[in-house]
Amino acid sequence: MKVAIIPARGGSKRIPRKNIRPFAGKPMIAHAIQSAMASGLFEHVLVSTDDPEITAISREYGAETPFTRPAALADDHTPTVPVIAHAVSECQAMGWTVEHACCIYPGVPFLRIEDLRSSLALLESSAASYSFPITEFPSAIQRALRRLPDGRMQPFHPEYELTRTQDLEPAYHDVGQFYWGRPEAWLSGRNIHSNGVGLPIPNWRAVDIDTPDDWERAELLYPILKDKQHGA
Repeated sequence: MKVAIIPARGGSKRIPRKNIRPFAGKPMIAHAIQSAMASGLFEHVLVSTDDPEITAISREYGAETPFTRPAALADDHTPTVPVIAHAVSECQAMGWTVEHACCIYPGVPFLRIEDLRSSLALLESSAASYSFPITEFPSAIQRALRRLPDGRMQPFHPEYELTRTQDLEPAYHDVGQFYWGRPEAWLSGRNIHSNGVGLPIPNWRAVDIDTPDDWERAELLYPILKDKQHGA
């Protein structure tokens, strides 16, 4: 069985109540829930939360909330892997045989179902523990600059200062939308990035929402990207 696990704690700081704040006409988390359900990939779509209001809204949009996330796993410093490991353990305790567990973050209104499917196929065709979307950095990281206190600029890697960008190895970063993982990987606490395979997606589709400025930008981009998706 395949399960989607959406981790959504109540105490977000940079954007208060981020996970249920209205975005494009519905609570933010509803976008993740509806995408997971529409994909047809999951027998169960779960929300892991410590917050009663998030629980109620998640159920309203069709997600299951069969357990409450412990307070020890709901603070500002809790990593993703232990949260999903707890959810996988709870699923197993209910007698479910979990084949793959997909962590889908709640703030992903730009998530595409085809990416969920392609990433699962990538995981199944590999021996990796995880699979997740990645995108290329817009500039060569080897030519990154630091700004000194007096305003002067200094290369992080002076040896690449005169190297043409096209001659440098491309670098990628995690898009931060979802992670497919094998249950034993989650339960053993295995690190995602050093044990995963990456699914490249275009960087214009990688929209992270962590700050109020990110939120405003996402609201402006949403109708444009949605129109582009439907017209593709």
